[in-house]
Amino acid sequence: MAERKAEVTRNTLETQITCKINLDGSGQARFETGVPFLDHMLDQVARHGLIDMDIVAKGDLHIDAHHTVEDIGITLGQAVAKALGDKKGIRRYGHSYVPLDEALSRVVIDFSGRPGLEMHVEFTRSMIGQFDVDLFYEFFQGFVNHAQVTLHIDNLRGRNSHHQIETVFKAFGRALRMALELDPRMAGIMPSTKGAL
Repeated sequence: MAERKAEVTRNTLETQITCKINLDGSGQARFETGVPFLDHMLDQVARHGLIDMDIVAKGDLHIDAHHTVEDIGITLGQAVAKALGDKKGIRRYGHSYVPLDEALSRVVIDFSGRPGLEMHVEFTRSMIGQFDVDLFYEFFQGFVNHAQVTLHIDNLRGRNSHHQIETVFKAFGRALRMALELDPRMAGIMPSTKGAL
């Protein structure tokens, strides 16, 4: 089996980002993004998705975190698409429900080749520490557009915004793990009746 690893670098006037991933890892992770709460969330994806991740980012944080968060989503999406290759043999679909105390979220993903995001999270406050919760949508939109996936995110209940988004990221990691897993019964076969994704 070919290694499903990738490295992607994105350099713009707003951000400089390098993302290295191994889809068949053990959840080892290193993050230096300058956005501590995002690092915490990405660690959930790595750990629960069993994806090794190394992401280093420098962005225009003197303005705000918008460009950095969005561009990390873009770069991670590009890295996943590159590491995945032609998608033959993968399960393609993944889903997960994850609770954390009072919060419960569901994430469903399809490596369809068609980018689409449905994100329904009614946060109970607009900031988690210094992090603007609106930026989570920007992260996932960037990921979806560049990984070429359909992604449905639903926070089903929750009163604590930290718990709400942590359940989302944990469920995202677990859904990724399921969808990216190689199915021995589908070895070398494209998981689509169209013959292409």
